[in-house]
Amino acid sequence: MPTTKRFPAAHLLNVNERFFLIDCGEGTQIQLRRFKLGFAKINRVFISHIHGDHVFGLFGLFSSFQLLGRKNELHIHGPGEIRELVKFYEKYFGTEQSYRITVHPLGYTRKMLIFEDERLEVFSFPLQHRVPTCGFLFTEKYGELNLKKQAIDKYKPGIENIHLIKKGGDLVLNDGTVIPNSSLTLPSWKRRSYAYCSDSIYEPELSEILQKVDLLYHEATFAHGDEELAKKTMHSTTSQAAQIALASGAGKLLMGHFSARYKTHENLETEARSVFPESYAVNDGDVFEVKRVRNEITS
Repeated sequence: MPTTKRFPAAHLLNVNERFFLIDCGEGTQIQLRRFKLGFAKINRVFISHIHGDHVFGLFGLFSSFQLLGRKNELHIHGPGEIRELVKFYEKYFGTEQSYRITVHPLGYTRKMLIFEDERLEVFSFPLQHRVPTCGFLFTEKYGELNLKKQAIDKYKPGIENIHLIKKGGDLVLNDGTVIPNSSLTLPSWKRRSYAYCSDSIYEPELSEILQKVDLLYHEATFAHGDEELAKKTMHSTTSQAAQIALASGAGKLLMGHFSARYKTHENLETEARSVFPESYAVNDGDVFEVKRVRNEITS
């Protein structure tokens, strides 16, 4: 249930100023305005499953895009049934649609690559819930080595040599002198990653997919002690989410999707931290950053 302080599920992931919307609960467009987040940067939406608290915001989002004069195609990765929602919207509300909506149906049997570009890979993976449900894993691709400005100014390699150096090659000067790559470059950045585990019963096996993820969101609908209720409704508890984070070696755990029966969430956070110290009961508008860190130099 939405409350006056907490809206349904919607995460906005910023990867180098490209925005990816993950789930779109009721009121998502209001929250985008409230937190001054640019609509225009959202070109892909990832929907975990067809339950109202994860999709009821789509019609409002579609309409706002139209009123703002959107021209760019909008891609939606989610259950195939999303096509019926889009058709309904276009029939009754999108007669003068200025942009195209394309649905990319997901599979629910295994981990799958569902989107990639030059910098990013996005995988879906199956979750166990009352309807077909997927989680999402966003991972940066391995980057090229970074050039040392002083070395480049000193040796002035051509464009072709710069490309080779970035890929690990040495520089051979005109007199035959070899400048080793380590003198020309800094280590590449570590790949950052974010995982979104929507509604799901406790699945210890998920930790194999989520190994070393920097930022992990896992639903925690119920408090520790309500395991039977969580199992019955196919949701998870705070301690179960924390156990997934611990087994995954995650950097931080974000928890949400709390039952409306809990008026405050401090105790939920405390429960999770007793298992995994870097656990956070999130609030609407919270921002978490995964900072860039260079790979260690190895001999």
